[in-house]
Amino acid sequence: MPLQNRVTPLGEIVATPERGTFMGNRGGRMHRPDRTLTRRRWASKAWITCRLAFKERQRTLMSPRSYTELFFLDEATALAAGHRPCAECRRGDFNRFMTLWARQQGREGRAYVAEVDDVLHAERLAADRSKRPHPHRIDTLPDGTFVLHDGAPHLVLGSHLLRWSAAGYESAVARPASGSANVVTPRHIVGVLAMGYAPALHATARDFAQAQP
Repeated sequence: MPLQNRVTPLGEIVATPERGTFMGNRGGRMHRPDRTLTRRRWASKAWITCRLAFKERQRTLMSPRSYTELFFLDEATALAAGHRPCAECRRGDFNRFMTLWARQQGREGRAYVAEVDDVLHAERLAADRSKRPHPHRIDTLPDGTFVLHDGAPHLVLGSHLLRWSAAGYESAVARPASGSANVVTPRHIVGVLAMGYAPALHATARDFAQAQP
């Protein structure tokens, strides 16, 4: 049986046999000795996204004294769930993300980690711990954003919306030319994407992008 350690764009943690292309965590341990999840869905406000491999480190998933390892289809999925880049294994992406976060607010330098984590924690979840979508004009959303379309998460990429699945993006529909969308990606991360941060996408998204006219 697969472990319950795969994160959807809605922030849910599910069990699925497909592997992700990024790893991450939510600040600590959320699992029991038998490697099942407790009722907790985060251990702190520090929700991060990591590389799958770093300095030849070897890990045993959900070991008794370690944080709970989580996995994502791609970086856009992790951002939609409210995870930011890790400052250790993804230092370049972290610096770029924090710089653009500050720049969208008209500030120089990089944003502070505690500030970013506080804002994201307020933006990603509603009081009942469900995902907190927000409205936005669909024609102005940057690539890499996730929206709800026909009740399912879709990735904004060029002139199309790509339907997410645990195995990859499985279909594409034309992005509406006008109107409002329910955006899954937290508001401030949408701002970072709009400032030019380009998240890593699963190979199936690139396949759809290359097929676009």
